[in-house]
Amino acid sequence: MTTDGEQTRPKAATARRAIAGRLSWGLADQAASSMSNFAVGIYVARSLGVTAFGVFSLAWVTYGVVLNVSRGLATDPLVVRFSGVPEASWRGAVARSSGTALTVGVALGAVSLVAGLVLDGRVGPAFACLGVILPGLLLQDAWRFAFFAAGAGRKAFVNDLVWGVALVPAMVLAARVGSVAAFVLAWGGSAAVAAGYGCLQCGIRPRLTGVREWLREHRDLGSRYLVENVSNSGASQLRAYGLGAIVGVGAVGVVRGAELLLGPFLAVLMGLSLVTVAEAARVLRRAPHRLGTFCLLLGGGQAAAALLWGGALLLVPDRLGELVLGGVWNSASELIVPVTLGVAGAGLGTGAAAGLRALGVARRSLHAGLFASTCYVAGGLGGAVVVGTVGSAWGVAAATLCGSAVWWLQLRSALREHHQNTIREVRTP
Repeated sequence: MTTDGEQTRPKAATARRAIAGRLSWGLADQAASSMSNFAVGIYVARSLGVTAFGVFSLAWVTYGVVLNVSRGLATDPLVVRFSGVPEASWRGAVARSSGTALTVGVALGAVSLVAGLVLDGRVGPAFACLGVILPGLLLQDAWRFAFFAAGAGRKAFVNDLVWGVALVPAMVLAARVGSVAAFVLAWGGSAAVAAGYGCLQCGIRPRLTGVREWLREHRDLGSRYLVENVSNSGASQLRAYGLGAIVGVGAVGVVRGAELLLGPFLAVLMGLSLVTVAEAARVLRRAPHRLGTFCLLLGGGQAAAALLWGGALLLVPDRLGELVLGGVWNSASELIVPVTLGVAGAGLGTGAAAGLRALGVARRSLHAGLFASTCYVAGGLGGAVVVGTVGSAWGVAAATLCGSAVWWLQLRSALREHHQNTIREVRTP
């Protein structure tokens, strides 16, 4: 006869293989996406120089803020509440979620377009073009999260491959024009191609009429995730704008160049982030006592990997660095150590953040996010005032590590509350 233990072991092994498969597709998808972004950054840095690259970076961090607005309102609630659900429920949710993302892109894109028409110099055209491409960028991102919520990471990977292929001729044309605005249009226009392909992949059209219903049904999560996400990306934007005002726009390009050096590792970090919340939610449903261990392994592994990658970067010879980043290398290489520590701190905190999202305790994740963002701005700008670009990088590294500690304190409290609530439900007749 087969014992219960013998039956359980194959099931556990199958579950582990399924998790590994979904994580692998997350890594593969983000590798495709991040390598495309990495190539864009390198191409722009080499083609336009430090100052123009700084302008492009300002548009980039602004896009990051808008992206996090979309994720907070549209895709974060989707992943938390519709991961691993029946297909009919998933399809209805995706239609409304993608419609919400597209609406955010149109609304905030219009704001960026108007701002770009008002601003002078190179910054104005860059922001005007950003406003044009935001709807396509946000819709493409929404499809990725929808596929991972369904456990279909392969489709997200294919979609990002389509973006990468479309990006090649677009960047060649942009290089011939030789302006920041042209590169912004090339980057976003190719994303719009992938967004259109996403509609064909899943056979779902964004449902704009369902936006109000979606926001109303998920306002308990969406409102808090919106504030948390925007505070996080908004902190990056404030730091970039403040650094440009204190030190100069070129300093923004230098910081972005240092971040590009960690691009391959950031691909791993962001790739895992696509699936970690969904996986944490599955762990919570099936084995809630393992959630803390899952988050610790996730965060600790990412932090260790970041430190190893940063250590390898210190061994890169100047000739090779200049080949990659051109004139940006000399200044960017001085920031490798603090930027690496900052990324390691962010990776450690990501594990706790995934657990808080899975538990649905948006209030706790909001508090942790606001604290981390406040530290980020204070550290980044305070360091810039005292020591310049290098001081800003060290200030951000210290702030990120402090923020990570708060994320883990909040997760520990949330796990304790969840355990106590479970005990009460069991005892209640």
